Amino acid sequence: MNSFHSLEKKIENAEDLVFSSLFDSIIELFKKVWLKGLLTILLIIVVAIGTNILFSLIGLAPKQNFIFNDFDFDSFYSFYSETIIYSIPQTILVSMMTMAFVAAFYRICKQHVLGGNVVDDYFYFLNKQYFSKLLMLGIIHTGIAVVAQFLFIIPYIYVFVPLSYFTVIFANNPDLSEMEIVKASFKLGNKKWLITFGTMFVTGVIGMLGIIACGIGVLFTMSIVYLPVFFIYMEVVGFESNNEIEKIGIKDDSDF
Repeated sequence: MNSFHSLEKKIENAEDLVFSSLFDSIIELFKKVWLKGLLTILLIIVVAIGTNILFSLIGLAPKQNFIFNDFDFDSFYSFYSETIIYSIPQTILVSMMTMAFVAAFYRICKQHVLGGNVVDDYFYFLNKQYFSKLLMLGIIHTGIAVVAQFLFIIPYIYVFVPLSYFTVIFANNPDLSEMEIVKASFKLGNKKWLITFGTMFVTGVIGMLGIIACGIGVLFTMSIVYLPVFFIYMEVVGFESNNEIEKIGIKDDSDF
């Protein structure tokens, strides 16, 4: 477990990463965890669909539909703003649940990398110990994303990278406070912004290739987009076992 001070120091002293080496590691791990990634994606989709139905039933949905005839910027921005505002509660819930499932996926990936016993527990972080922290991170994540979306494309592209580190830092340092996770995410995201964006873009393209298989194939390939931040975190910070129980069956750090 890293303290916040230790995490900051490791990020500050991080060396440059090699794209080709990083990409090779992503592909090799994806070959091992694609099925686990598929289950993670399916869980996220079920939550997204369920919350969309729920919020539609209780009336928390945009009140107007945008008509492209007689387009003008003011009406488009009004529709755009209302859509974002009405979707905030739903986005918070989906963000929270997505972080829980993806954090569990990262935990599984970590077990593969360290060569220990792999426990497929997709609900590991969905307990009262982490619930309030996940909820607060979901609120912060949504708040930052909403502000960036109101400012349109460029600010959102920038914050997308630091926001992507919320989950992997939480998964490996669940004892850090919410603000420490946010600060560490932005510190690492800023430090490794270009290579993070580049690898996420490339893996995103690869993930979308699943559309070739009648569309449904994308479900099998989509989870690869979660792996760039996992490996960048591993290269910059490294992995430490979260508790004594998790150390059982895991090799010493020098073995990987």
